Amino acid sequence: MNLSRRRCIGLAANSLAVLALGNGLATFGCERSSPSPTPTETKTDTKTEPAAAAEAPPIKIGILHSLSGTMAISETILKDFMLMQVKELNDKGGLLGRKIEPVVVDPASNWPLFAEKARDLLTREKVSAVFGCWTSVSRKSVLPVFEELNGLLFYPLEYEGEEQSKNIFYGGSVPQNKAIPAVEYLMSEKGGGVKRFVLEGTDYVYPRTSNLIIRGFLKSKGVADEDIRENYTPFGFSDWQTEVAAIKRFGTAGKHTAVISTINGDANVPFYKELGNQAVRATEIPVIAFSVGEEELKGVDTKPLVGHLAGWSYFESVDTPENKIFIDKWHAYIKDDKAVTNDPMESAYLLFNMWSQAVTKAGSPDVEAIKTAMIGQTVMSPAGYKAVMNPNHHISKPVMIGEVRADGQFKIVYHSDPITPEPWSPYVKADQSKVSAN
Repeated sequence: MNLSRRRCIGLAANSLAVLALGNGLATFGCERSSPSPTPTETKTDTKTEPAAAAEAPPIKIGILHSLSGTMAISETILKDFMLMQVKELNDKGGLLGRKIEPVVVDPASNWPLFAEKARDLLTREKVSAVFGCWTSVSRKSVLPVFEELNGLLFYPLEYEGEEQSKNIFYGGSVPQNKAIPAVEYLMSEKGGGVKRFVLEGTDYVYPRTSNLIIRGFLKSKGVADEDIRENYTPFGFSDWQTEVAAIKRFGTAGKHTAVISTINGDANVPFYKELGNQAVRATEIPVIAFSVGEEELKGVDTKPLVGHLAGWSYFESVDTPENKIFIDKWHAYIKDDKAVTNDPMESAYLLFNMWSQAVTKAGSPDVEAIKTAMIGQTVMSPAGYKAVMNPNHHISKPVMIGEVRADGQFKIVYHSDPITPEPWSPYVKADQSKVSAN
């Protein structure tokens, strides 16, 4: 159909008016509000300036430590230390041009909750790695989650061994490169020639399995069953009068007696207080602890405990240039010159730096790439030794034995060279056919 010239002019005029009105509205809108942010500008960290549109997304890591409940006494410091390490790395530019974004969760000393939090970190938060857990029961709770979802856990504690997962890198010692050398020290002339042993632990997998291995070792050295006393108490146990009295009676049989303690968490505070109350002296019945360090002793009067022992791979009192830097950085970050450092912090330091180096080497935080790149990573420990990640996902570490000092620090009385770890113990029958890759 043909249109008249006048009608065409009218239509054109109407079109121009609509366009003008649209432009006016658009201009009016811009004056009232700024453009919506691009996805890369929307950040959950309000402390940082909005990122440029071209900035790469952050590398997210999970921090899975109990900040409440019975284990908070030990684990809270690890959360703080991990945040310090993240800040230090971000101040240097991060990794691969990307910032590190920590996601902190509190499993509240609740072992099933550890598994729930781990699953959430991997599926909802999409973290590249998780640094966390303290007790073996928490690690055992999350292990199936990490294996199912192919995540990576960096575990900073010494533990009972009897495990080797492709999805966990272990930063602490196992009985073969901690508990067994420590017991050998007690049996030596320098360690007092101990003949009788109390195996005192919290009632869960780490103490029970460790003591199974220690008992097997003691029997291989000719120690009779009647010279071994084994006792377990619940998490958070506080009524130690009866048990400490029983330890004293066991030590009156005419043989030099020692206590090997795998008590964990805040139960250590009343335990050590009761040792002091009942005058259990280190010269008579020494206690060597595998889960007590500088942090746990902060709430205890250590003067009656002088001479009792702890076994670790690091003590704050280690005299090395590396350790002075380590301590100074921690004091500056936490703004407290009296804040202590301890062995699990050293393990967390080794693991985080090995992971950072592995990300750089692989050119990616991808799980499979990191599994490969982690093997053979080396980091100089604050204790002055070169830590090496072995193919079995365990670190070669020394054994140190320290005596409690009146100021709550430790005097180092024994120090070995780094020992290659073997998680499968020859003192467990089921392990005798197992060989660990090293």
